[in-house]
Amino acid sequence: MSHLISATDFISVQNNSSYKIFDATFLLPNMNRNAKDEFSACHIPHAQFFDIDAIADNTSQLPHMVPTAEAFSEMMQDLGMNNDDKIILYDNSPFLSSARAWWLLRLFGKDNVFVLDGGLTAYKFAGGQLSDGDVRQIEKGDFRSSEAMAQVITFDDLRDRIASDDNLQILDARPTARFNGTVPEPREGLRSGHMPGAINVPVTDLIEKDTNLLLEPDKLKAIFDEAGLDFDLPAITSCGSGVTAAGLTLALAELGKYDIALYDGSWAEWGASDAPITCLS
Repeated sequence: MSHLISATDFISVQNNSSYKIFDATFLLPNMNRNAKDEFSACHIPHAQFFDIDAIADNTSQLPHMVPTAEAFSEMMQDLGMNNDDKIILYDNSPFLSSARAWWLLRLFGKDNVFVLDGGLTAYKFAGGQLSDGDVRQIEKGDFRSSEAMAQVITFDDLRDRIASDDNLQILDARPTARFNGTVPEPREGLRSGHMPGAINVPVTDLIEKDTNLLLEPDKLKAIFDEAGLDFDLPAITSCGSGVTAAGLTLALAELGKYDIALYDGSWAEWGASDAPITCLS
């Protein structure tokens, strides 16, 4: 089963009341863009903004960490989400940030969740219409979290496994220069480098440069194979703060691989700790 929906298929159902549409654009602190302001100015009609920074554990000092099940349920209800809704997520980000919303919903038991392949770029190319800022009023939904359909791993568990598991596979979605530690992290106060034994699969390598579409499955498989991923063993995805790691998780799901845990704290947590790192600079 694909977790993607094409722009043409999306346009054919976007006015169907059984679908709810969410813009899950997320941008890095150094990109000089504001995702919420961009949404307010222009978005797909009937969409609500899925604020990755706000749909999070507001007691944590780390960015957009997974909230409790109860808090997540309340947040989704406030967005008008119901248990039986079909969900379509899109973004206007260069690194597939809508995959984070897809992963979060699956983590809290929501099925029938799809990512618009190519995001806003593909939608506009297919002739989709845009709204100039009006966001419709919504009624509170009835969504309740249920059994997880995705996996998450914590700092302590990952640190223990790195120390004890020779077969551990960690996929890091950050750009290669950040992975190698040859450029500073965009968040201040973080060490540079990567976790011992991690392999680098930049999420941008999985996306067509001109169209923003996810690569075809055979090309995705070739990239993971070349990186050294053993498809017979489980893996962990990581990145800067748990967003682009979900892009790797989505790509692997498109290849039928679901034994993937996402490290939620990612480098925002690991790089600020005294945990071991490897740095090539």
